[in-house]
Amino acid sequence: VQLQASGGGLVQPGGSLSLSCVASGSITEIQRMGWFRQTPGRPRELVARITPLGDTVYADSLKGRFTVSIGPTMSRMKNVVDLHMRDLKSEDTGLYYCNSEVGWRGDEYWGQGTQVTVSS
Repeated sequence: VQLQASGGGLVQPGGSLSLSCVASGSITEIQRMGWFRQTPGRPRELVARITPLGDTVYADSLKGRFTVSIGPTMSRMKNVVDLHMRDLKSEDTGLYYCNSEVGWRGDEYWGQGTQVTVSS
């Protein structure tokens, strides 16, 4: 599985931003997809995850501001998962990584990080 993340950028506090992750390859074996982030001085942490059926898990601290969703499938060879972020705060600044768990063992795959910077 290959993951390609996009959508990062600079946004002012209180603003909104959306990230998108396109998965290609053995997408029929994907168990879950999601987003993690690494903010300055902190280890990588879960932001949100979603299954192909739409079941979601969120970091408690981000519920209500962040929403993960399955984007329109571009073709039968690709899956898209989006992360919509609103009311962004400076502490949301960091590298956001797309993640997928594949197969019965849940092998993890990572996309390249996309930078989100919240600053005035």
